[in-house]
Amino acid sequence: LTANKDPAAVKEEGNTLFKAGDIQGAVCCYTRALKLSDTQAESAVLYRNRSACYLKLEEYNKAEADASKALDNDPGDVKARFRRAQAFQKLGRLDQAFLDAQRCAQLEPKNKAFQDLLRQLGAQIQQKVMCLNSTDARVQQMFSLLLDGSANESDRQKAAQNLVVLSREDAGAEQIFRNDGVKLIQKLLQSKQEDVVLSALRTLVGLCTGHQSRTMAIVNELGMEQLCAVMGSGASTVSLAACHLLQVMFEALTEGMKREIRGKDEAILPEPSKELRSMLRHLLEMMPAANVSGPGRDNAINLLVKQVPRKSLKNPDNSLTLWVIDQGLKKILEVAGTVPELSGGGPPLTDNSHMSCSVLLSKLYDDLKSDNERENFNKLCEEYVQQYFSRSGLDAKLRAIQTVSVLLQGPSDVGNRTLEMSGMIDAVISLCASEDVTHQQVAVEALIHAAGKAKRASFITANGVALLKDLYKKSENDRIRVRALVGLCKLGSAGGTDFSMKQFAEGSTLKLAKQCRKWLCNESLPPTSRRWSVEGLAYLTFDADVKEDLVEDKNALLAMCELAKSEDKTVLFAVGSTLVNCTNSYEVEKPDPQMVELAKYAKQHVPEEHPKDAPSYVEKRLGKLLEAGVVSALVCMVKQESPALTEACRECIARVFLALVERQQDRGTVVAQGGGKALIPLASDNTDVGKIKAAQALAKITITSNPEIAFPGERIYEVVRPLNSLLSLECTLLQNFEALMALTNLAGISERLRQKIIKEKAVPKIEGYMFEEHELVRASATECMCNLVLSTEVQKLYLATGNDRLKLLVLYCGEEDERLRKAAAGTLAMLTAEQPELCARIPGTTTHWLEIVQALLLSEISDLRHRGVVIVHNMMQAEKSLADTLMESEVLEILSVLAKGGEGMPAAVAKVAQNCLDKAVEYNIIKSREGKENREGTEP
Repeated sequence: LTANKDPAAVKEEGNTLFKAGDIQGAVCCYTRALKLSDTQAESAVLYRNRSACYLKLEEYNKAEADASKALDNDPGDVKARFRRAQAFQKLGRLDQAFLDAQRCAQLEPKNKAFQDLLRQLGAQIQQKVMCLNSTDARVQQMFSLLLDGSANESDRQKAAQNLVVLSREDAGAEQIFRNDGVKLIQKLLQSKQEDVVLSALRTLVGLCTGHQSRTMAIVNELGMEQLCAVMGSGASTVSLAACHLLQVMFEALTEGMKREIRGKDEAILPEPSKELRSMLRHLLEMMPAANVSGPGRDNAINLLVKQVPRKSLKNPDNSLTLWVIDQGLKKILEVAGTVPELSGGGPPLTDNSHMSCSVLLSKLYDDLKSDNERENFNKLCEEYVQQYFSRSGLDAKLRAIQTVSVLLQGPSDVGNRTLEMSGMIDAVISLCASEDVTHQQVAVEALIHAAGKAKRASFITANGVALLKDLYKKSENDRIRVRALVGLCKLGSAGGTDFSMKQFAEGSTLKLAKQCRKWLCNESLPPTSRRWSVEGLAYLTFDADVKEDLVEDKNALLAMCELAKSEDKTVLFAVGSTLVNCTNSYEVEKPDPQMVELAKYAKQHVPEEHPKDAPSYVEKRLGKLLEAGVVSALVCMVKQESPALTEACRECIARVFLALVERQQDRGTVVAQGGGKALIPLASDNTDVGKIKAAQALAKITITSNPEIAFPGERIYEVVRPLNSLLSLECTLLQNFEALMALTNLAGISERLRQKIIKEKAVPKIEGYMFEEHELVRASATECMCNLVLSTEVQKLYLATGNDRLKLLVLYCGEEDERLRKAAAGTLAMLTAEQPELCARIPGTTTHWLEIVQALLLSEISDLRHRGVVIVHNMMQAEKSLADTLMESEVLEILSVLAKGGEGMPAAVAKVAQNCLDKAVEYNIIKSREGKENREGTEP
């Protein structure tokens, strides 16, 4: 864009860009011109033009707003009124669209476009009226059936289903809402029949989705108390459905706060923060409530995890987190400190509650911005722990220790501070020797969590190892032994994958791992104890001997996969970590050989890789894991709606998937078991590293599998964004290359996929890689462009003047690299066929253009020859003067030879060459064969 100060010139620049198809550029110009413009008439035209851009960009709210501004300045502007009518139509505001279209048709009765729009709108309005009338009757009928106690059961079920379906369409939702539907739904929620309650919840989801004003009305009419009571009830399906409804309500309210126009109804509504806080207050009150079921409480924690902390730390406002800490931190700690085995120990929990609590506390702590805020959080936690720890009686002390355990797994800095309170460590260590298994279990778990995190770990290493070894050898109870073992594993794996740094005596790691596998397969142990055996393996599998033993033990692998699919979600991270270790998909820094020599010379420690971590071993392990059905376990893990599926856990899963698709022959297996589908959410919701790993795995699958089978239906469009994210300088050249190859495959499938690639702004990046030094990357970017030029938008980029796009293609047709030449010649052949006016520009690109074309025609490679004759044919078709130039050169002679066909000459090439000669005859440049004579004249 020029730095022009004249609004008329900037407007003209906008018009040129609009015609060339650069709509976004045109919007920028018109916006600049509006800032510079000082007359109302000029502004009106600019608003009208920008409205046309927004219509093309499908931003109909903005298109309507701009057209209205143009009409404010000039009510007789028929073009602006027509644009506003089109925007209203797209926004579903048919009455307003009809009035505008009617006015246009009155002003210009002969204009066909106005008449057409008027007819269309008339039909749409009529249909809407009919639809509303019939909907009204249907809604009334369903309500009366559902409320009629004597009605036939199957009729009532059908009515409930219909209500759900109806609520998903906007017109239907509006009818239900207007027919006093919320009052009826309130009655349905009180039903004793599970399926009736489920239908009521699902209908509410339809009413609330994306609609802020209805959501606010429903929250106020039903009251959060009732919704939380439904979520806190025993049945897990009902609880989950209520959780989903609350999630939808939160989204409708928070989205509404961001949007310029709230809800699909025009009225600007009051801030929804009152309703939001009421919802959060009720969720917090569910925490310590004894009448809330375990699954209900887990769902409440899950909602808090999702709704309270900022989605992005760039957003400065963390007031919701501060409010929740202020109102509810103590209530959350009540759950953290509950020991279910103690009588009167607190509210009912599930196996997942403590872990979910840790995640929530961690999220709240990470969302704090200043030392003051963190200090306050620490103080509240310390006060809570101290309050129980200072009481007489063991139960209160156990509550305090259990709270510390949960904090150590969550915000570990806070956990460390509570652990360092006087007497705490001593109490943990003395309780480890308790006769009571429950007491012992709480203490041993606290010790284990402290071992990984605490600053006091050296103290624990000194005293804890002896204690844990003692428990492991002498305890009668497997539940304690398995925990003691994990503590030992955790303390013993400090060296990580470094083979030379081993804490335990030779061979004892293998013995410990063998015992872990035994417990893992022991079905008489409770699932929580079996989960701990996976925790042990997560540490022990740093050792390659242990990895080898584990993948050979089919029963242990199957047991681990089954646990990954079970109700107990706390096992997810342990399974993920174990699999990362077995597949060696962690990051390994290869030491610089010179530094290693220096380290040896200075007698410093040098990390060593275990011989069984060599690639050949890893490859065999991957095969064994695939055979054991690890893919379906990973797919199941991704589906879990649980706070335990943290970002760190998602990263582990993405790493393992990437390792599993490394070999081409394994990709089919991964896809067949649902791996393709599972990778899509991992590429969008993950750590930064995890997103890249998942995107690369998607690229590998897209390159070698048929994308339409790997990602059926609409899913295929969701693959484009992750692939586009790999086209960045932060990624490796291999990742860039794989993304380009995958996008090439997608761009060859359909226009809709090409549009998606264009919409994700991938085209400029792909063009950038066409200049890459590495020849494979350069060639694959050009191949991708070859498929993308089937889209008119991309063709327009080549038509725009003042760039070197065409020149680059012509030059690449003359490069040595065969793959690049094929791609460039293919792109040029396609472009010159679709946009003949480009043919005349080819001679202006480089003085060598004719040599390059001749070299294509003379190539030994039949693909290049074919592309060459097509380019020549397109040029001759486009303009006679181009045909003249070509026929005056050696091209004529080459074409004559090609047209004869014969040995090793593909029929397609001969046919196009003959067509070129026929065209030259038609132009009278050469005579046909019958009257054949040499154009140079004959020798005397």
